[in-house]
Amino acid sequence: MKYRTVVMYTEIGCFVSCLCGWILVCSTLPTEYWTFSEVGSIVLTTSNYYSNLWRDCISDTTGVSDCKDYPSMLALPAFLHACRALAVCAVITGFFGGVLTLIGMKCTKIGGSEIANARVTFAGGITYLASGFCGMITYSWWANRVITEFLDPNFRAQKFELGAAVFVGWGGSVLLLSGGTVLSYFSGKEGLPSSSSNRPRRPATYATARTRKSYMLPPTSSRVTLGPPLFYEGRKSRQSRVATKTTATFSRDDFV
Repeated sequence: MKYRTVVMYTEIGCFVSCLCGWILVCSTLPTEYWTFSEVGSIVLTTSNYYSNLWRDCISDTTGVSDCKDYPSMLALPAFLHACRALAVCAVITGFFGGVLTLIGMKCTKIGGSEIANARVTFAGGITYLASGFCGMITYSWWANRVITEFLDPNFRAQKFELGAAVFVGWGGSVLLLSGGTVLSYFSGKEGLPSSSSNRPRRPATYATARTRKSYMLPPTSSRVTLGPPLFYEGRKSRQSRVATKTTATFSRDDFV
């Protein structure tokens, strides 16, 4: 199997992993079960309290439930505002990461050259990593706050426990981080130039060129004599003059 085929199937697997993680993160936003608490020692009078980033809800054993949004946004703590912002950033960056990855994948053939597609895929992987980090920070911060309040003996208000949405969000964030990491590694290895290629090279000389086997002789049909032609012409002319001198005959009258 060729290397390109292996990278193509790896990109498909990472994209599916990131897409599933993004869907899981998105599904936690409208879910009310970020925290829950059960109040009452008698079964007939038990009430369940649960809440998320946007509202508080209550239900009883009869199945009747009622939810109420937070009355004032400015009166909310900074912790809740930060969690909201990070959760929304995780959804937005995950969406754009999917778009970039679809454009740059080898199996889609939407982009231009192989290097350009690899760079677009690398950008998509980095965006998926940002989405995973935002989601992981959101759920971990929320869980730390709930656990700290639950274990604090001086906390007199109602204590809550971790809901199912937090665990679902952790799973989605792990999928985003793992898929984005593998996707960025393979695409960055192909699309980004290495440090060795940017290293300055020594100017080539005749000796280095011959040792590097970059000096090539012309083809057999086009080979010519490397010596200068004037050298041979001058040699022939001297030989002809010597021959004329040696073959010339003189008579006695010529010296008179």
